[in-house]
Amino acid sequence: MKDAFGTPQTLLVLGGTSEIGLATARRLVARRTRTVWLAGRPSPALDSAAAGLRELGADVRTVVFDALNPSGHEEALGKVFAEGDIDMVLLAFGVLGDQAHDEARPLDAVRVAQTNYTGAVSSGLICAGALQAQGHGSLVVLSSVAGERARRANFIYGSSKAGLDTFTQGLGDALHGTGVHVMVVRPGFVRSRMTAGLVEAPLATTPDQVAQAIEKGLRRRSETVWVPGVLRVVMSALRHVPRPLFRRLPV
Repeated sequence: MKDAFGTPQTLLVLGGTSEIGLATARRLVARRTRTVWLAGRPSPALDSAAAGLRELGADVRTVVFDALNPSGHEEALGKVFAEGDIDMVLLAFGVLGDQAHDEARPLDAVRVAQTNYTGAVSSGLICAGALQAQGHGSLVVLSSVAGERARRANFIYGSSKAGLDTFTQGLGDALHGTGVHVMVVRPGFVRSRMTAGLVEAPLATTPDQVAQAIEKGLRRRSETVWVPGVLRVVMSALRHVPRPLFRRLPV
């Protein structure tokens, strides 16, 4: 259960090597989170992530999880919830892809969509059902401002995040009143391994700043979190720009 300050005592990170996921885990462990599950494909990076959190005093466990293998999600996540209640699930996996490459190779584009959307639908529903069965908990889903309006530069990635964002909002409505809190997080450009080498967009942020916003959103039981907050206004304006003009914008 969450403590008196609203901090989850148990955390499950789907995408156990995610920089945002681990930054969030570190912040929560520094408060009162004691048990952390890292779900991901076995790798030295996953082992290293677990070791780093153990050094901070957390009881860290790993579970084999692959977003591209939905048929295995129920078994993998069932193992986690069978060990006890989970106060917070952070869905943090995703891939950016390479727009130019993926346009020319549709199967690679499908892989982006399957990871970011199909895998999230599968694991999100399983975790939501488990949280509802225990009667409490938060499901936090990392979306992106890229899903707010399709852009020529990254419409494959953006469309997958748009689907994820809509799914999460609908899931939150479906779970309203059940004791389960659903929160969608919409960061802008995040300086991370995934964006290394890309031209940095305005209002860029960091994994630590996103983690801080997630923590604040948990305390407030927010349903939507923008990082940075000013993006709420920026994207509201961009959504209403006429399409012929939008095509000419350097976004």
